[in-house]
Amino acid sequence: MSVSEAQDLLGDIPNGGLDRIPLSANQQFLCAFDRGDEEGPFGPRYTIVCGWRITGSIDPAVLQEALDDVVARHEALRTEVVRGEGGGYQRVVPPSPASLTIRDLSGVAARDRDRAAEELLNAVEAEPFPLREIPLVRAVLGRFDERDGVLALMAHHVAADEWSMRLIMRDVVHRYAVRTGHDLPDLAEVLQYRDYVDWERSGIDPAVVSRSETYWREKLSGARMLTIRTDHPHSAGLPKATAWQRFRLPGDLTAAVLRIGKETHSSPFMVLLAAYAVFLRDRAQTTDLVIPTFSSGRGQARFHNAVGSFFNFMPLRLDLAGSATFRDVVVQTRTSCVKAYAHDMPFGLVLQQAPELMLPAMEDDMALVAFQVFRSPFADERDTVGDLEYAVIRRRLLSQPVGGDVPDGAMWHLEIDRNGELVGSMAYNTNLFDDDTISDMVSGFGEALRRVLTDLDVPLGTV
Repeated sequence: MSVSEAQDLLGDIPNGGLDRIPLSANQQFLCAFDRGDEEGPFGPRYTIVCGWRITGSIDPAVLQEALDDVVARHEALRTEVVRGEGGGYQRVVPPSPASLTIRDLSGVAARDRDRAAEELLNAVEAEPFPLREIPLVRAVLGRFDERDGVLALMAHHVAADEWSMRLIMRDVVHRYAVRTGHDLPDLAEVLQYRDYVDWERSGIDPAVVSRSETYWREKLSGARMLTIRTDHPHSAGLPKATAWQRFRLPGDLTAAVLRIGKETHSSPFMVLLAAYAVFLRDRAQTTDLVIPTFSSGRGQARFHNAVGSFFNFMPLRLDLAGSATFRDVVVQTRTSCVKAYAHDMPFGLVLQQAPELMLPAMEDDMALVAFQVFRSPFADERDTVGDLEYAVIRRRLLSQPVGGDVPDGAMWHLEIDRNGELVGSMAYNTNLFDDDTISDMVSGFGEALRRVLTDLDVPLGTV
């Protein structure tokens, strides 16, 4: 495929300024799940919520001003997505006030505040957020007392990914400090999401495109995406919601993940993905695994401070046929990840090289289950800026029947919290999967983790 053909796949609408910006490759990927109703990625449930504990006295009026500063700073938070006209386009609109809600939590005892903070995040996440409501970010401030609170930020996922949420909070706290009289350096200038779209369409080196095409064509030759059998077929037409089953794994497993990572020069994601591959091998009774995951989509360092929906759907293929031990699986996983990241390209272009990859996902009783381990762009997410100390809430253990939408299927999300425990969630479409099936998968993965992390050289056996 030529570069011009690749650009055609990314959209053929000329960039006519802020009123008619082409969709990004990721937004076009989401269009594949759009049914024109309220259940897809352009509906009011496709949201992302992050929370922070706040220590310090907060003036709500100043917090409102800080939020509005951030909306003005990042165009993605005030961008309309127009669908249906030649594939769709984006339109940046002038800044307007963001929604800020104050909730009185003064009756909560100190020992119960962590749980109350989680309950607030779940309540916020259960709320719909229509894409037409600009700006595409909201804030809810829960106040336990004058110096203790929780701030929840909610954004539509078309406008922001999880990396972006950390950037938004960083900028809100900075602007709050400046507006309360603290002398801080100005925030650095940032590129906008439309700059990223421009780069996608015309800034990629043709030689890089060609090498990536060759890699994916060879890597995915004859491959099929791994899917999981559903409890209910798509054709049953059951009402859809996305539930979130949350869990934690003990600190000794985290320590083992980090130890194995150090020994094999692998990231925690690589070690956990290797363990998940062993779990899938035994569950699906196959050694040829194509596991759906995500890259950050931020391979270009200049976009590290940009807000937008950057993540890229990525198929990682692992062949465990020749892996006798877990060490073998980790080494193979690391090699596959490094090569895949080096050839990261929009998933639509990957499919051009492997057109039959997604056939299993089209079956009536099968669905994709994506796997991700979040890594924050910041080394430490506890900081003091001006008069406020803030710390991200990673430890969320309360499950909920309705949360941010997964367009189709299910998704793992793992993260290492400040206490050294693995905290995770399994988001799943309730029209496809029963609670018991998800619970079984969570417990099965936990058992597989403990088995393989005990000894790198434990024999895996055969399937």
